[in-house]
Formats: sequence, structure tokens, C-alpha cells
Amino acid sequence: MCNMGRRAGVARPITTYGQAVLHTPCAPVTRFDADLTRLIDDMFASMYAARGVGLAANQIGVGLRVFVYDCPDASGVHQVGHVVNPVLQDVSALAGTVTDSEGCLSVPGVRADVARAAVATVTGVDCTGAPITVSGTGLLARCLQHEIDHLNGIVYVDRLPAHQRARLLREAGLPTAKPRITPIRR
Repeated sequence: MCNMGRRAGVARPITTYGQAVLHTPCAPVTRFDADLTRLIDDMFASMYAARGVGLAANQIGVGLRVFVYDCPDASGVHQVGHVVNPVLQDVSALAGTVTDSEGCLSVPGVRADVARAAVATVTGVDCTGAPITVSGTGLLARCLQHEIDHLNGIVYVDRLPAHQRARLLREAGLPTAKPRITPIRR
């Protein structure tokens, strides 16, 4: 069983915008073993060390579909967990969207308003392969969508107009262009 980063895990460096692993869709997890448990524990340790509320595996350089979170929902209750091979479920248009300030550990020190669905539900499995569902409102809904974006190779600044993205990346001291990604041929 995963320790959820409380006492285990080693903080790893955060990958920043411009590094190819952040701009490439992550691969599904196929092995549920001690290496996966260690990765999840390291992800929690990395997230806490960086003072984040969520972290995708590619943010520590691992191109696998895993994310961790520790953030409050709209009622202020902290939700803590991880999801392996997550899938964002379609949201009813009745839920609406919320535009709010968003930041990212991979684009440090800058924030921008981003529209996200007001409610988010993610399905997937835990570190043992057992099915799980996580639903959230408020910051948790934003976090779930933000982390799914990461696993799909999208950083929140990629959702902004080009001029705003370039300005924010310059302010963060990061390259303003994504790396050229060569598709994997199978």
C-alpha cells in the first residue's frame, strides 16, 4: 500500500517548462509494484517540498500517467490522494466554468486566470490497481483538471494567448517555445 508521502519518499527536482517530458503525453502505468509505490511516495515528497497542491509524474521527469494531490475542495476540506492512469470524465454543461488564478510548480513564480469546469471527476486506479473515483469542486476540481492536462503534455500556460504565455514564461525565466517533440514510431 502507498504511504501517500507522509513519511516516505525523496523529494526530486521539479521539471520546468521547455523540457520535453512536460510536453509529451505520458504512458499508461502497466506495472503495479514497489517501483510505482516509491514513485508515488517521491511525488508526494516533491510536491510538499515545493509547497504545491498537486503534482504529475512528468513534473519530476517521469513520463507515466500518475498524479498526486493534497488540496482543499470548495468546502475547505483537504483531500489527499493519488490516481494512476486517470481519465477525466465529461462534465455536464450545467456545472459551469470558473475562471480563477492558476499557477504551476513547473512555471514558478507566475500566475494567470484560466477557465476550468466548476466540478471535475477523475476515474483511475490506486497504487495496487484497485479502481478509484475522485470528484471535486473548488480548488480540487481545478487541481484534478490541471494534473490531467500535465499527463496529456499540456501546461496551463499553453491554454493562454501566445503573447500572454510568452510574457509569463519570460517572467519565470523559462524558454518561450516548447521543445520540438519527435513522435515515437511503433
